[in-house]
Amino acid sequence: MKRFLLLALILMGSLSLSPKEIHWVAMGDSITYLNDHPEETGDRISKGYMTLITEKHPGIKYSNQGHNGWTSIGIADKIESLGLEKADVYTVFLGTNDWWQGKPLGTISDYRENKGTSTVHGAFRVIIDKLKELNSDAKIILITPMQRGDFVYINNSKNNAHGSYREKNGQTLEQFADAIKGIAKLEKIKVVDLYQDKNLTLGNMVHFKRLKNPITGVYQDYSYPDYTAIPFDPEKDDYPYPKEAIHMTYDGLHPSDEGYKIIADKLERQWRLK
Repeated sequence: MKRFLLLALILMGSLSLSPKEIHWVAMGDSITYLNDHPEETGDRISKGYMTLITEKHPGIKYSNQGHNGWTSIGIADKIESLGLEKADVYTVFLGTNDWWQGKPLGTISDYRENKGTSTVHGAFRVIIDKLKELNSDAKIILITPMQRGDFVYINNSKNNAHGSYREKNGQTLEQFADAIKGIAKLEKIKVVDLYQDKNLTLGNMVHFKRLKNPITGVYQDYSYPDYTAIPFDPEKDDYPYPKEAIHMTYDGLHPSDEGYKIIADKLERQWRLK
């Protein structure tokens, strides 16, 4: 009798059944961190990929485990002290800083054989093992690094780096993206491939880079790849990315609102939220 009464109340709208809240832990570097710190971008972004997803799906609540400058090796080394929570979904968005900081990529054997945190492959094994330990039933989604143009930090031009069009320490950023895809394939887990996304190409990172013409000394707007041959002096030159230069990133590396929308959309698809 009680069951029939409960069903009748639900059908009449007096009671509703709420879906289970989904707890999402997003691990990453500054691209993830900035979701909750738009003021550090000169207010050039309004919403990161976590906010975009949770606004569309109110039953999902996220914890931001993004940290500026973090690498997969750095996270793996500190994995026990991070205070990671048990969650229903974990996303891991790392690799660009490993590449720039010259961390050794290693091989898939380092992952298979759990060789520790001396290589990126080994670090990902430590991270994924920890997530499985926290919740063996959790969904784990890996996200590859996206391509990057010439990065110039908006709050300090002395903090700058060349784009992924060149190797760093004999390694390409594409190799790091491929390694993450290889790990996802081995683990049979989902992967969001940003590196090969047709919208996130080197030519789309920014509309232009404003630099001094080496001959005339007059500022000129250079698109990719032309800007790669023009020197930039952080001591003397103006910040090279005015607001009108913003395209998929606002500083050559960190996503703009448009870039974050692409990341959120691709993640939704792999998560099967669409």
